[in-house]
Amino acid sequence: MPEDSGIGEEALNKAAEIGLSSQLDEVENLDVNVKAEPLKLVQGEVESVQIAGEGLVMQQNLRVEVMEMQINRVAINPLKAALGKIELTKPTAGKAWVVLTEVDINRAFNSEYIRAQIQSQKININGELKTVAPQQVDFRLSGEGKVTLNAKILLVENGETHQVAFTAVPRINAHGTTVTLENVTYCEGEEISPELTKALIAQTSEILNLNNFDLEGMSLRIKQLEVDTGKLTLQAEADVEKIPFAEN
Repeated sequence: MPEDSGIGEEALNKAAEIGLSSQLDEVENLDVNVKAEPLKLVQGEVESVQIAGEGLVMQQNLRVEVMEMQINRVAINPLKAALGKIELTKPTAGKAWVVLTEVDINRAFNSEYIRAQIQSQKININGELKTVAPQQVDFRLSGEGKVTLNAKILLVENGETHQVAFTAVPRINAHGTTVTLENVTYCEGEEISPELTKALIAQTSEILNLNNFDLEGMSLRIKQLEVDTGKLTLQAEADVEKIPFAEN
């Protein structure tokens, strides 16, 4: 490869990093590595685009510990590439890996957004419709393919507090768009309300919905998940119509 080829790649890398960072609330580290041979670049081809990020804060205050994406065989507009921008001439596919820690999931669960989502619902508690306000949600990735959720819930109308605790198995939904909880087992006694449990499960799916991780022009579908102690790893397919680049 000619010595000056790296200059073009470096400019493309920087433009992509700035473009992607502009879509995130916070970024601890973000690296983009564009592999582009000069001859193929003028012919409208990029060998690959690798994206690696750490500590990315996405939608709904959801922090991602690690996100990696590999995109191969990218067809581009060579005239745009000459100006330091990759514009896809046709959609392409890639692979992505997303790692979430239980600390980050708890942060999302206890955010004002999720609290408001739960509190906006009227839930049947012992035969009466009640407004519930989560005081504290403790979500644990305990390994062995299971999660544990322990929530302290306030009944707004009478000021009573209740504890809800259960284990469940995370599964990928049929469309590959989110993770939901199945095979619920209560930790202590009987549940105070199946509807409350259902609401907490729904909010888990809301937090782990891949739409939260979508960047402009990119969408993900979960293919596999792995539950380890303290972290959840999602492997996904990426549909890529656009790679965000900083405007010149």
